[in-house]
Amino acid sequence: MQKKTEKFFDKIVKKDYNNELEKVLEKKAFHEDTKSMLLSILYKIETAYKDYEKVKPNVEDKENFIQSIINSIQKNCEDIKIVKLNTKECEMLGNKTFLVEKSKKRIICYPLERKLLYCISKIDKKETIIKDKYSIIDRTLSDLINVGNNIDTVEPMRDFNGYSWTTIPREIESIRHNIVYQNIRILVGQYFLNHWIQNKEYMIDYMETFKDKLEEQYGKEHQQNILKLLNKISVLLAIRYNPKLKNRLQKEKVEVEKKLKKIRNNQNFIQEITKEKRELTKDIKRMDETLNNRNMLQEEYEKRNEYLPLQEKIFSVRILSQMMAKEREEKLKRLERLNKLLNPQEFVKIKKELENKEKYLKLLDIVEIEKEIINSILVFQKAFLLCYQNKIAKIDTKQELMKCIYEFRYYCLLPFNDSQEIGEVEVIKSQIEEVEMLLINKAHELKLMETFSQEKEIDYQIAKNIFHIRVINLENLYIKVTKEQNYYYVQVFDEDVFEEKIEIENMWGFDKKELSFKLNKKVRLFN
Repeated sequence: MQKKTEKFFDKIVKKDYNNELEKVLEKKAFHEDTKSMLLSILYKIETAYKDYEKVKPNVEDKENFIQSIINSIQKNCEDIKIVKLNTKECEMLGNKTFLVEKSKKRIICYPLERKLLYCISKIDKKETIIKDKYSIIDRTLSDLINVGNNIDTVEPMRDFNGYSWTTIPREIESIRHNIVYQNIRILVGQYFLNHWIQNKEYMIDYMETFKDKLEEQYGKEHQQNILKLLNKISVLLAIRYNPKLKNRLQKEKVEVEKKLKKIRNNQNFIQEITKEKRELTKDIKRMDETLNNRNMLQEEYEKRNEYLPLQEKIFSVRILSQMMAKEREEKLKRLERLNKLLNPQEFVKIKKELENKEKYLKLLDIVEIEKEIINSILVFQKAFLLCYQNKIAKIDTKQELMKCIYEFRYYCLLPFNDSQEIGEVEVIKSQIEEVEMLLINKAHELKLMETFSQEKEIDYQIAKNIFHIRVINLENLYIKVTKEQNYYYVQVFDEDVFEEKIEIENMWGFDKKELSFKLNKKVRLFN
């Protein structure tokens, strides 16, 4: 009860984040320009967050969002260097716009607020947020989610200024990571993703929880399809954008191919395992004899030291005894692993794991990686849109539906590339229109939205425009249909301010149909 009361008072008494950040900065040896930039970032987020929450439902509340930024500065940032162009200091960055050194708790960045905020988000992340049993994917999917979340953190300040919502694609660090991350966020929610990224509950396997959540909400078939595509895209993006991870995957590919080559030659594989087992057994027996015989141990000590350089010589027989005990333990573990390999069930399991790794590592051989990424992301959008249809079918309240309309409008306006938004991409346009139609029909069913015509197709052509305009508050929209010569137009008003004039396509004999309102009449869109 006390905690609930405290939360209630927290909402009433507005927290002074500016003052809190200033106290943190007092203890930091940052340059005054850096401190000023950090305070400016905070001010801009506070100013913009109300519109951000409206446009993009189900995001983290402002208090937690801002507090996490302050916490990251306090705990993870000991040194923030802001470097200017054409100075000696900027040589540290090379061709990059920023550098994050987590081990040193240091950020080096050009004087761009959105880049600095990205760095503050990045420095707070663990490299892997997925258990290592998901080989390869543990690194690539962790990278995708982390990068996507960093971009997401910058969005309130980047795209909102307190009175308008504008997205400039070139300001997004990676449009591809952002699209996929926003897909995941919409499917499973920001709350779940935040817990996954922070990953404080070490016993929880968030990947399994993610699978369960997808299956519960969208069914087994959709879950499997989403996971298959997501895993593939995460590897493709790592190959394209993360050189260090790509190099590690290339080395791993060589090892996996070697192991599979041996395993697939079943007879030779068993012979090699049996031979290695015999050798290990002999080694362990010899080590046991040596460790239990003082004279033999002394001989081994002298023999090893004879060939070792001075700086590597073994200090005493006792040290040698400890070394040999560790060597013996390692050989026993290796022997145990070999015994498992000879077990048919374990053999099949290991072979399957290696083949699964090989499936993803073969993506390294793709020549046209850009084309493959684009195609895979488009296929992922189709899978996402099918899931979204399932989501709409379960809606039964006006409030829930209004959030969904905002959410899908946000999705349609996500940049797909430097010149197109997702809602404009021809390959998925028909599926997007299906979702728009479902939302509009549901809005009429729940009496949330005004009906403009008795013909559903005509009504859709009028109402669909809400999914493609950047008005902050959809509830304030008014729509007026006008006719000029033989063309019909939808005029959109945000309260009394004229926003857009859009030609209505595919009229289906609009002028011959009975309308539920007169032309040139301004009608409030949402009831």
